[in-house]
Amino acid sequence: MDDVLHIASLLVHCHPDQLAALRANLARLPDLELHQSSPSGKLVVVLEAHDEATVLERLHAIQQLPGVLGAALIYHERLDAEGCLLYT
Repeated sequence: MDDVLHIASLLVHCHPDQLAALRANLARLPDLELHQSSPSGKLVVVLEAHDEATVLERLHAIQQLPGVLGAALIYHERLDAEGCLLYT
């Protein structure tokens, strides 16, 4: 399916003293939105992609950013061209 959109939510944990730098680095990544962050170094990130491989590539890229202690996929859904949830 060419018209599938993948929406993924990630929880990212970083060193609290590197939170501002990480927020700036995340802002440079395409199709990514930062929804919440806490002073303790936890961030909620949502990203969009056209395939699962891109979701995994971006997750791996985030895990490699300076200061990141961990990043985990929390939620993933696939939507068709009309915005309807697809089940597999």
